[in-house]
Amino acid sequence: QVQLVESGGELVQAGGSLRLSCAASGRTFSTNAMGWFRQAPGKGREFVAAITGSSTRIYYADSVKGRFTISRDNAKNTMSLQMNNLKPEDTAVYYCAADKDYSIGAYTNALRYSYWGQGTQVTVSS
Repeated sequence: QVQLVESGGELVQAGGSLRLSCAASGRTFSTNAMGWFRQAPGKGREFVAAITGSSTRIYYADSVKGRFTISRDNAKNTMSLQMNNLKPEDTAVYYCAADKDYSIGAYTNALRYSYWGQGTQVTVSS
């Protein structure tokens, strides 16, 4: 059974940093794109960052560019999101996602991704 499990979310003050991790099990995702999405209360799921299997292509939402860094370790089947200079508007549940082989659609589109984690809460206080 494929599972994606996020960790690392917590309460942090504005300007602080957090590192989110996503651990995959049940299959390897070394050739698959993976991404981070977030959902704030009362809002839809929003793209944050994505990375292709070989890490040759990386995408960021404009709102996090320059502050967040996505990375992956295919040997460990994990993905991370380093978040610096956090802002209150970054408060959301953060989800890890992975696509299937031969997936179509933009890397920034949640519909591309077939596997999802349960989410981890990030709260940034002002």
